[in-house]
Parts: sequence; structure tokens; C-alpha cells
Amino acid sequence: MHILRKNEPMSLHTTFRVGGPADVYAEPEDEWELRELMDTCEAAGTPYLLIGHGSNLLIGDGGFRGTVICLGKAFSEITVDGEVITARAGALLSAVANTALEHGLTGMEFASGIPGSVGGALVMNAGAYGGEIRDILLSADILEMDGTADRTDAEGLELGYRTSNITALGRTVLGASFRLKKGDPAEIEAKMKDLNGRRKEKQPLEYPSAGSTFKRPEGYFAGKLIQDAGLKGFSIGGAQVSEKHAGFVINKGNATAKDILDLIKEVQRRVFEDAGVRLETEIRMAGEF
Repeated sequence: MHILRKNEPMSLHTTFRVGGPADVYAEPEDEWELRELMDTCEAAGTPYLLIGHGSNLLIGDGGFRGTVICLGKAFSEITVDGEVITARAGALLSAVANTALEHGLTGMEFASGIPGSVGGALVMNAGAYGGEIRDILLSADILEMDGTADRTDAEGLELGYRTSNITALGRTVLGASFRLKKGDPAEIEAKMKDLNGRRKEKQPLEYPSAGSTFKRPEGYFAGKLIQDAGLKGFSIGGAQVSEKHAGFVINKGNATAKDILDLIKEVQRRVFEDAGVRLETEIRMAGEF
């Protein structure tokens, strides 16, 4: 096993920088070790949680009773064949976008600043600035719940707005291939710099967070609803609604998972009270709160 540790603080493995210890934390070396880990957990009736970069995840202060399996560096290979770029599930989207730039491939600029992995990006059909994973996905390599491997396309994953069928069907993303187009490297780089500059200007990247906290309600913008409810800058403990962008809940430095969850719930309550709109979270939650 590449990495296997007991009582591993999950605050080290989520971009919120919060979360208690997992009973067991593992980073498999390859697909065989991944399958073995999952089979062992299932045979023992031990819960397990698959994670990547931990960028869309809130784990409770009580930690996770079971095994956290991280598809990390060993699952980060990126290859290019013509206009198709293939990446394993643990590869960072930013690294894939930079590889596309190096090969003069356009279509992935929108993903260059998304702080997640390929696996997580497929699970939630990650998107930004008018682009989404389903727009460029050629195929995905999937480990089905019964242990068989499958290759499918965006339609087979039922990719929608920040959703897919991956979690519901107990599927595991092993990797994905993206269909891009030849472009001018200078133009690609300029677009990436522009998008990342806009991101830095408008989003609280200087604080730990899980990115955009809430899904965009149909016909509305979550950040504006939260701001209109008077909640910009509102805080509970060390968690705060960002003063820079109200759509982000941030860790000001000493937040607990409970602070973050309580703040999310209060924002949802107050926005519904103010505007009659129910905000849904983009964030996955796991463990003991």
C-alpha cells in the first residue's frame, strides 16, 4: 500500500482545513490496490469514503468511522494523443488544463482555476465561466459497484447541473478522456490568465473554503440572495459568509466543521425566510458532526 495510516486528521485532506480523524486513511498505489481496499471494507462491513483533492467536501469534527480512500498522486497521470487528453481520477483539473495549454489544445480553459480533481469534477459535473465538464467529456473509465470496469460517455453519467449518477449508483471514477481542439497557445494562455484573474478578484481564494457553497437556484444567483438577506460577512464561530463573495462560506482560520455546517443551515433558513428560495449545497458532507 502506498500510504496507510490510522487516526489521520481529515483537516489535512480537505480544502476547508477542518475535519476530525478517519479511523484509517489510505492512498492506493494502483487500481488493483484500490479494488482490494474496497473489497476488504465491503467484506468487513466497514464504511469507506472515496476522496480526491477534498475540495468539495466537509467532514465532521468527529471524523469518519471507517476508511477514507484517497486517489492521490498515484492516480494523477495525464497523457495526450492528438486532440484527446486523458487523465486519471486523482489528477488536478488545473494540471490537466495546463497540459492542454502546453499542447496547444483549447476547450479546457474554464477548468484551470477549479481546485478539484478529475474524479470529483465528473461526480459533480464541475463548471465555471460558461464551461462544464460534460461539454468536453469524451469518455470516462468507471468502476461499477459490482467490481466490473466500464467505459461510458457524458450521457451514461447523466451529467446535469452539478450532478451525475456516479454517487447514486455506487460508481468510482478511475479516469476520463476529454475531446479538445487545436488552438493558438498564446490565446489559450491569455484566456486562462483572464479567467484566473477574474476568479482571484471576485472570490476569497486567500481563505480555506470548498469553493462555491450553494448551487445556483433556477432564476436566481445564490450570492445575491444571501447578500440581499443581509448575510454578507455574517459569521458563526470561525466560519464566515465571505465579504468578497456571499456565495462562499470560508474558514477564517479557526472554524470547526460544526461552525461551517451551522452557518450553512442559518444561511439557508434566512434566505428562505427572506426570499422563499431553498438553497441547496454543492458540498458533500460526511463523517460525524
